[in-house]
Amino acid sequence: MGKPVTIVVGSQIWVENPELVWIDGEVINIKGEDAEIQISNGNKVVAKVSKIYPKDMEMPAGGVDDMTKLSYLHEPGVLCNLATRYESNEIYTYTGNILIAINPFQSLSHLYDTVMMERYNGVPFGELGPHVFAIADAAYREMINEGKSNSILVSGESGAGKTETTKMLMRYLAYLGGNAAAEGRTVEQQVLESNPVLEAFGNAKTVKNNNSSRFGKFVEIQFDKRGRISGAAIRTYLLERSRVCQISDLERNYHCFYLLCAAPEQEKEKYKLGDPKSYHYLNQSNCYQLDGISDEHNYLSTRRAMDVVGISVVEQEAIFSVVAAILHLGNIDFANGEDNDSSVLKNDESLFHLQMTAELLMCNPRALEDALCKRVMVTPEEIIKRSLDPHGATVSRDGLAKTIYSRLFDWLVDKINVSIGQDPSSKCLIGVLDIYGFESFKTNSFEQFCINYTNEKLQQHFNKHVFKSEQEEYTREEIDWSYIEFVDNKDVLDLIEQKKGGIIALLDEACMFPKSTHDTFSQKLYQTFKDNKRFIKPKLTRSDFTIVHYAGEVQYQSDQFLDKNKDYIVPEHRDLLSASKCSFVAGLFPSLTEEAAKSSKFSSISSRFKLQLQHLMETLNATEPHYIRCIKPNNVLKPAIFENINVVQQLHSGGVLEAVRIKCAGYPTYRSFFEFLTRFRILAPEVLKMDFPENEACEKILEKMGLKGYQIGKTKVFLRAGQMAELDAKRALMLGDSAKVIQRRGRTHITRRKYVSIQEASICVQSFCRGELVRKLYKLKKRVNAVVKIQKTARKRLARKDYIKILFSSVVLQTSLRAMVARDELRYRVKVAIIIQTGLRAMAARDAFRYRVNAAVIIQTGLRAMAARDAFRCRVQSKPRVIVQTDLEKAEGEEATKLESSVQANKLKILPKKSQVLKKMLKRSKFLLQKLKI
Repeated sequence: MGKPVTIVVGSQIWVENPELVWIDGEVINIKGEDAEIQISNGNKVVAKVSKIYPKDMEMPAGGVDDMTKLSYLHEPGVLCNLATRYESNEIYTYTGNILIAINPFQSLSHLYDTVMMERYNGVPFGELGPHVFAIADAAYREMINEGKSNSILVSGESGAGKTETTKMLMRYLAYLGGNAAAEGRTVEQQVLESNPVLEAFGNAKTVKNNNSSRFGKFVEIQFDKRGRISGAAIRTYLLERSRVCQISDLERNYHCFYLLCAAPEQEKEKYKLGDPKSYHYLNQSNCYQLDGISDEHNYLSTRRAMDVVGISVVEQEAIFSVVAAILHLGNIDFANGEDNDSSVLKNDESLFHLQMTAELLMCNPRALEDALCKRVMVTPEEIIKRSLDPHGATVSRDGLAKTIYSRLFDWLVDKINVSIGQDPSSKCLIGVLDIYGFESFKTNSFEQFCINYTNEKLQQHFNKHVFKSEQEEYTREEIDWSYIEFVDNKDVLDLIEQKKGGIIALLDEACMFPKSTHDTFSQKLYQTFKDNKRFIKPKLTRSDFTIVHYAGEVQYQSDQFLDKNKDYIVPEHRDLLSASKCSFVAGLFPSLTEEAAKSSKFSSISSRFKLQLQHLMETLNATEPHYIRCIKPNNVLKPAIFENINVVQQLHSGGVLEAVRIKCAGYPTYRSFFEFLTRFRILAPEVLKMDFPENEACEKILEKMGLKGYQIGKTKVFLRAGQMAELDAKRALMLGDSAKVIQRRGRTHITRRKYVSIQEASICVQSFCRGELVRKLYKLKKRVNAVVKIQKTARKRLARKDYIKILFSSVVLQTSLRAMVARDELRYRVKVAIIIQTGLRAMAARDAFRYRVNAAVIIQTGLRAMAARDAFRCRVQSKPRVIVQTDLEKAEGEEATKLESSVQANKLKILPKKSQVLKKMLKRSKFLLQKLKI
């Protein structure tokens, strides 16, 4: 992998990390074989110098679009470049002419629209950025210009985007070679529309992928002399038959079963179908629906695609009748019969599903039951009919379902090929291979063995192609490469496919013996390959075995190898279905005589698959290959997540790092003369002064550095693994020494300038400080004077304020006291006045009363005297006199006048007396007032 020769203190490197696989850091100390490293997360680690790799500090911030442009072509450099580009949604990267495609797990429609197709159309490879269209365009242009067939190999693990990448390739090839003015169904339309049909019957949801292809596919697109698509053919490999009857949790069976269960009600009623949860072949998993995907819509799309590829309505009805029959067949359960070794239908529900299966397959229900529950053994003497127990009947049922589905899938592929049609006059084709990637699970069975065998064959082809590309580069530059050793995986392939003593040969041999079991097969493997370094016997198992593949060790469980390898149809099943009244079903199972005429030898899945693979490799070897390696960046299937461990594992299994290893076996780093001199001229500046040609100047520099094994080409310098790191290390040392000299001179100059500057600054600071001190002293004195004045004014103001306050308080106090005294005197005077007024009023009232009494007495006395006189006069005169009223009134008037005059006389007599009394009372009141004051 191009390990560095020289690592020095200060080198930027990559070191292993258990979480990130590789993490960058800086070497801070080296002691013998150990290096102390300050990694980017702040921690310090110690690692062996031999296990660290240099980091390219001159790599652009967005990474490079071609790995061969990396200065250091090793695993951490490749991983860092892919991660950097993925962060900016650059999902495509070249490694030479190999395209690495990382699944973005999001829609990037702008990368695949018509504008992008027009942009890449006819552009030389490498002028534009990496893209799947660039690979397809290069294959098409090479086919047109050189008249040679090409192939595009798309590989990767489940969920890496192989299926979508294949669709984009076929779309672009249809764009380049399509007939725009053609009427009806064109070849390219049929090729594109074959994808939904094959996906419906050959794809399923797995734990890693919602649309995983469970078969390999090689599409041959044929072109005429004008470069137009004239025909096509589809080859399929190793359909996963066991999925029909057995699925794991969180997975689904093939899409077609769920599509049919989501069909319109009238069609479901015709096939007597219900919810997917009610069928044994579907309810082994709790996953029935895919997020964001409508099975009902996909069913209609599949029917339309069938119309396009030329499958008639009658054939479509027959196809879905067979699919429905398989669902009903899976619901047939068995119970023990009268004998423990026999079986019968378990209940009425099983009888219903049996009748529906027979109705859909158009065969006899009784014959179907016998075919499931019984076996016929032919001996020279007689024909024996043997009953199967419930377990055997269940195995027979599942075997029939797998056989029917496998034959149906093969018929679909053949029908599509016949409908599309091949062009016998075509001499050029472009093949697109969409095949499963390397697989290693907790449980690895026969399917994983065949898949990994396929990947070993493709990896050998890939290695040869990469080595050939390197040879072409060396030949163009006219350098010697004859001593470079090509290391491939032939030993693994011999272990698997060797005609005598290979695993496949031993498996076929075990299948031909009735008494063979997986234990005897495993023991045979252990004995045969005990000395093979690629074969390992696990310690804690009796029948497992491990193969050391190019991508790592895989442990296989052999308990089902024999059953899955047998390419054998039960005669009762064949007889039953070949006698079907439905011509479609009968056509899936030709009569024994026709089939026996094709082959009279023992047939197995592995042998047939090996033969198919040989034909595929012959086709690929006859074409110019182009490689696309699809990478799944994370296992949660979400965008913007790049898991280093997952990606590195796929780089190993996809052969990308193997290609790097092959490049490192030769000259992994090569630079043009100009680039080399620009980078390393500092190592020998005297060479540039002598005005040598560029190639000689490069050679002089390399000689001065003491390197060996490099080669000088026509335009480039080719360096062996580690030599670029050694040159960079020496360059770093020289740059470090030069930097130290520059730093010393620079520090001297800076220090002197700093001293002069400090001296001038100190003088300036001193002057400023002195002036500042004087200013502060003056300011202080000024403040003292101001404070004294302020204190004086403040004290004066406070004293005046206190005086005014005291004055105001005394005035208020005096006012209050005077008011109190005035109020007391007023109260006294009021009281005295009231007393005097009371006495005076009482005295006046007594005087008035006495006056009135005296007046009344006087009036009464006068009136009585007047009456007496009058009476007296009358007696005296002796004359009687009549007293009239007028006389009385006259007498009363006179009396009143007299009385009034007497009253006035009395008043005049009384007033002097009153004045005297008042005077006495005033004197007495004054005396009392004086007494009260005292």
